[in-house]
This record gives sequence, structure tokens and C-alpha cells, in this order.
Amino acid sequence: MAGPPDPDGAARFTDRADDYTAHRPSYPDACIDAMLRGMGTPNMLAVADVGAGTGIMARLIAERGPLVVAIEPNAAMREKSVPHERVLWEDGTAEATGLRDGSVDLVVCAQAFHWFDASAAFAEFRRVLRPTGRLALVWNEVDATTEIGAGYREILDGLATDETPRVRYAAQEDPFAANDLFDDVRNESFPLEMRHTRDGLIGRALSASYAPKAGAGHAELVSRLGDLHAAHADGAGEVGLPYVTTVWMGEVAAGESMVRIRSER
Repeated sequence: MAGPPDPDGAARFTDRADDYTAHRPSYPDACIDAMLRGMGTPNMLAVADVGAGTGIMARLIAERGPLVVAIEPNAAMREKSVPHERVLWEDGTAEATGLRDGSVDLVVCAQAFHWFDASAAFAEFRRVLRPTGRLALVWNEVDATTEIGAGYREILDGLATDETPRVRYAAQEDPFAANDLFDDVRNESFPLEMRHTRDGLIGRALSASYAPKAGAGHAELVSRLGDLHAAHADGAGEVGLPYVTTVWMGEVAAGESMVRIRSER
């Protein structure tokens, strides 16, 4: 692989927005249940979806009743979002959301936290959360314990143009470990399957920021994924790509001083 991901992770998705919109997986209902559990009446909640992409997670949460502010720095991704009456879009980053102090009950980062400056992001999330607030970090990973999942990950990770897969996997080992702003940290995992045609499976891979978009690497990616699809396709010409959705959650630490958070920004 080449070097580490571009620090400006947002810009990397500008030419991936179409594939992202068409082929990225959703999130299971049980994941949304877990994030909202114990938070109170859903339609009284304010949620920030940080690194919202095209709004997949934002819309799922909004369907439950909360008002969601979707924070996304990439204009191409924002433009591909499907409007929802309870989702408001803002241009911002995890380190500078633009939200007011103590204005949200829940911050969610879905398939995005590995792009952030963790220390700065944690401080910003604590700043915008209410004292009873919660932070949820979510990842969808293709299930490598299955034959098709292992094959898919071997192809895509092996042809990656940089270290993004390694960075993403490492971020999930214990994303809350290096902070003291959140406690009661726990995680839950849920199964998910997405159905793909041959073109859909290839499009899913090309939505990744590190998938080669041209040259010999791109040609090899398309060829090998086509072979993988052919080996597993059902009578309808689709394959089921299995995922494990993991959500890490932490509650705002009791007695944490907002004065200190503001002074550290």
C-alpha cells in the first residue's frame, strides 16, 4: 500500500458521491434502537450526525422522531442527500461543527470517526452535548468470517491505494480509550446483509475512498470482483454481502467541566 490517508478526508469522496449514494449499506434497526435506548421520547431529542456523508444514518434516525443536524464538509456528498423534513444540513467538521454549546442529546459518527482528529473531535462532541448526552461511533464492516466477505475484503484491501483500511480497523479496537470525557463505554454488534448485482458489488467497492479508480489496479478490482460475484450469485443474479455493524457508545462523564472544554479548543 501507499502512505496514510490524506488528512483532508472529506475531499477524497468528491468523485465517489454517486457510487456512495447508490451502493453504500444501510444500518440495521437494532443499531438505531441501541443508540436511542434510554434517551427519552425520540421526538424531543436533538441529534448531530457528524461526517454524515449522503445522510444514510441521519434519515434512519430522523424516521424515529428526533431532529437531526447532519454535519458534512463535502459539498458533493451533501448535494446527493435525499431531503427529509427532520434533517437539517450544515457544512462543518468533527473538530468544528458550528453547533452551540450543549445543544444536542446525541452525537453519532457513522463510518466516519477514523477520519477525525480524535482528541479534537472528542472535545468538540463534549462541548455540543448536554450533560446527559451520549456519543455513538458506528462502523459497518464486511464480515470476513464468511467466504464471500473474506474474498471481498482480500480484493479491496489488497488493492487499496493507501493505508485507510488499516487505520479504520485500528480505530475500532477501542475508540474511547484515549479520552476522559465519556464513561460507561460499551459496544454492541448486529448482523446486516446487502444484496448486490455484479455492477452493484463493484460500485460498492468503488465507493471506498481508497479503491483504485483508474489504471491496472482498477481493472484488476473490476475483474476479480466480477469473478467473486459469479461464484456466489443466486438465480436472480445477486449476491448477499454480509456485514457486522458495531456501535461503540459512551455517556458524558459526570462532573466534566465545560470551562475546561472551551479553554482547550
